[in-house]
Amino acid sequence: MEAAAARGPIVGLVNCAGAHATAPALKLEIEDFESMMHINASSVLMVSQAAHPHLVSSGGGTVVNIGSFFDKLGVPENTAYCASKAAVGAITRCLSVEWAADAISVVNVAPGYIETDLNRDFLGRDKVRAWLQKRIPVGRPGEVSEVARLVGSLFVERITFLTGETIYIDGAQGMNH
Repeated sequence: MEAAAARGPIVGLVNCAGAHATAPALKLEIEDFESMMHINASSVLMVSQAAHPHLVSSGGGTVVNIGSFFDKLGVPENTAYCASKAAVGAITRCLSVEWAADAISVVNVAPGYIETDLNRDFLGRDKVRAWLQKRIPVGRPGEVSEVARLVGSLFVERITFLTGETIYIDGAQGMNH
């Protein structure tokens, strides 16, 4: 990796690729499904594979994959997205088992609705905001800084026994019935 040559040893990796598109399952083109899988899941494996030898030469490290709480939900018109984010969780679990002996921890952080520049207008709509206030027990979408602090803490604390897990950061929405 060019980063190791330019900046020094690689001791961690955050895989945060993502695309989202909706389509009813019956109308979902296989090419669109495969594209979503490539962007959201295959890229996680490819970049992790490239980072692995650098992490090993540094004596181990942490890989954080950014998934989604949609990985455990059935969401209409989101077959490709949900499948791709479920794959991120599966990749996390498999890498954690294979790479534990190399002192590499692999964790999946799975956010719920997080307000970003891309979705701020959508989340700001009165109807959406009212739905989220009812659906998310904390009463609001999350903030990018909250996800960043969680991810940062995984590197700062370097808890090597924490590996293979998915940490949901969704304001308890995923468990709200």
